[in-house]
Amino acid sequence: MDSQQLAEFELALHTGLRVSEQYGALWEHLDWKHRVLTVPIDKGGRTSHVPLNAAALSALNELYTRTANTGVVCGGSAGPRARFEASLKVAGIADFSWQCLRHTFASRLVMCGADIRTVAELLRDRTLAMVMRYAHLAPDYQMEAVQRMQDKFNGDLQSADTERVNSGTKSGTAGLVSKSYVQ
Repeated sequence: MDSQQLAEFELALHTGLRVSEQYGALWEHLDWKHRVLTVPIDKGGRTSHVPLNAAALSALNELYTRTANTGVVCGGSAGPRARFEASLKVAGIADFSWQCLRHTFASRLVMCGADIRTVAELLRDRTLAMVMRYAHLAPDYQMEAVQRMQDKFNGDLQSADTERVNSGTKSGTAGLVSKSYVQ
């Protein structure tokens, strides 16, 4: 795999772009200042904006040195699919497609703590149904969510509990819930 192909691969891994989006991207769609690549018409027929992390920007810098004069981000004489498949063959990798790079992007997001809704937005998927298949990669997310809730509101619960004890209320659960709910 040459450095251009590696940059294309890295860009896909860090953006979750579909093959048609990545190879249809033009340099005029890139906003370096705001670190966003605009996809004029995505699979859903909408304009979407893809945030770019440092690794994606690094890949784009590499690609820019090679393809700036073409106007196409991932330019080249051979089609993207042919180059990608040739690289897989040379590496001895079977049963792998461009879609696997999107799955890897989504899986990495979930494993780093991104919530499912954010993953869906970054993949530019319309529903959560497709993205829910990644939920198993973060088995502790539910426990972490209820722990974050406790940590955020623990001070309120302790002060309400102290107030209940000071006021002499023995069955304070209802009062505690309603008091916390009102806040």
